[in-house]
Amino acid sequence: MESEEKPVTRLSTARSRELGEELRRVRHKARMSSGFLADALGWSLGKLSKLETGSRGTSPWEIGTLLGRCGADKPTRDRILAIASEADSGNFLRRHDPGPDALTAVYVHEHAARTLTTYEPLVIPSLAQTEDYAYALTGDRDATEARMARQETLRRPGGPETVIYVHEAALRLVVGDARVMRDQLLRLTLMCGWARIRPLIIPMSAEPHTVLRHPGTLLTFPAPLKPLAYAETEAATVFHDEPGAVAAYEAKMSHLERLVLTPVQSRDVFARWADAYDRDHRSAPDVKRGDA
Repeated sequence: MESEEKPVTRLSTARSRELGEELRRVRHKARMSSGFLADALGWSLGKLSKLETGSRGTSPWEIGTLLGRCGADKPTRDRILAIASEADSGNFLRRHDPGPDALTAVYVHEHAARTLTTYEPLVIPSLAQTEDYAYALTGDRDATEARMARQETLRRPGGPETVIYVHEAALRLVVGDARVMRDQLLRLTLMCGWARIRPLIIPMSAEPHTVLRHPGTLLTFPAPLKPLAYAETEAATVFHDEPGAVAAYEAKMSHLERLVLTPVQSRDVFARWADAYDRDHRSAPDVKRGDA
């Protein structure tokens, strides 16, 4: 029988949506339909559906029962129960296990976003990297594959309106070699013509400001969901949907928008750097005929 306690449907939070996505993945891995699992637990279908979308909560005990019914392994149970036991303060962090691009909280929110604005200092932002650039940067094939899969969110029908701020210093910093950089700059040049995506350059001549120091991503969603901001550190990604913290990221992105070149100017700079790296690549001593 379903418990007499019936939490009121609520506006979901970033943490509750992450928890719901984790539970949905566990159910899918167990190859159970939502109707079958709800019946097995003695729940209504609506209760399970709202739990998976993050619009209602339940007790850690009931979540543990769900995980047991789905046959989740111990590491999965421990991870999900830890999320379920957290206070919903509007700020939380997730360790990079196995990496930042594979985090459930990143996936579920980038997939649902209406707009996405991102900035990373000194490197091409993750959502614009080519596979070779990402691998040269990380040296990790699994991390690279996760990053490429994450980028599919931008290209899917109905994907978010995306602004990618690229500091000109990242165009000068050689990652890999001239061929890798040429292909990366060609990719950015082409992205200037993609629907819903604007890669924009912050020029070297831009006035130094504290907003340039740290990375950050800001997402907005269809009403009534609140915006979400997050930033990657060495070991974890920190997420914020608390209004005060989000306001700091909104101010950051607003200031960056005032520093950038126009879309046409940005495309021309990307193209010039692609041409420069192409010349460097073709003049390299170890480039053989047909390798270009």
